[in-house]
Amino acid sequence: MTTALTLSGSIRRGSYNRLLQRHMGQKLEAAGVGVTAIDLGDFPMPIFNQDLEPDHVPEAAVTLAQMWRSHDIVFIASPEYNGSVSPLLVNTIAWLSRQKPSVFRQAIFGIGGVSSGKYGTIWGLSHLRESLTKMGALVVPTLLGIGPASEAFDAEGAPVEPGIIRKVDQMVHELTHFSRG
Repeated sequence: MTTALTLSGSIRRGSYNRLLQRHMGQKLEAAGVGVTAIDLGDFPMPIFNQDLEPDHVPEAAVTLAQMWRSHDIVFIASPEYNGSVSPLLVNTIAWLSRQKPSVFRQAIFGIGGVSSGKYGTIWGLSHLRESLTKMGALVVPTLLGIGPASEAFDAEGAPVEPGIIRKVDQMVHELTHFSRG
């Protein structure tokens, strides 16, 4: 069975990105994928500092790296901070990038995000795509930027805009049909 790991770059209660993470997990499960949803708050890591290596690498980084390597798909719901990626996600990726073998060279990656603005994290997602790609990740083409957040979801947590619903379905198709060969 194909497996997916889903996560959000926000651990805030009431986060719209956690809502997107949950929705994408449900859509992937409906497509026959086994989904593991994680909360980055369960993987505390200090701010990345190379001086901590190799003797003080946080166990959370090692555990999280093993999880990333053991899944076929990784979906990241990323908020946008100052036109870029959230500090939590930047730090997580920094620690994971130091783990060997690479956590970025096996799975197929999907990225999306929700913001309060009408551009729906597009700038932050472009930074995330560039960073992941430079580390060897295969990121599917569909970019899932959603905004404004306050109007984006119904009471059950599903997107309401027809264009976003189509993009979610397209991303699920890409995540389940793309291959590293």
